[in-house]
Amino acid sequence: MDRKSFIKNCGLACLSLTSISTLLQGCAGSYIITLPMNEERIIVPLHHFEFTEDKKKMYRQHIIVKNEQLQFPICIYRFSEKEYTAIYMRCTHQGAELRAYGDTLVCYAHGSEFDNKGNVQNPPANKPLVTFPIIAGDKELSITLKKV
Repeated sequence: MDRKSFIKNCGLACLSLTSISTLLQGCAGSYIITLPMNEERIIVPLHHFEFTEDKKKMYRQHIIVKNEQLQFPICIYRFSEKEYTAIYMRCTHQGAELRAYGDTLVCYAHGSEFDNKGNVQNPPANKPLVTFPIIAGDKELSITLKKV
């Protein structure tokens, strides 16, 4: 193999590994649950944020909540024991479903990116995402849905 082919193959291999790791991170990083809606509210038990690793209690950064009455899921980010954000996962650019990657929500239709509070970080979207009010209790979150 000549030098040029070697460098080209190494570059393609690195690009492939980077793409695969990003894809796997997105797949492994989201915990998805389906919950019912009661009178325009979704009640989320806080135990869904908890998991155990090496016998130590840990917390998920976010969870994704689906409901059959909603066209798109809701991503709930946990910042602390009492601070959460509930974001409707519909891009404000052209309405595609978003995917969660850590602190970022990404639209694969046109590349828009949003932070964990729903603010635009990368266009073409120019409006923030729809968020819902949350009341954090000791054992559950109450998300009040508004018309979306």
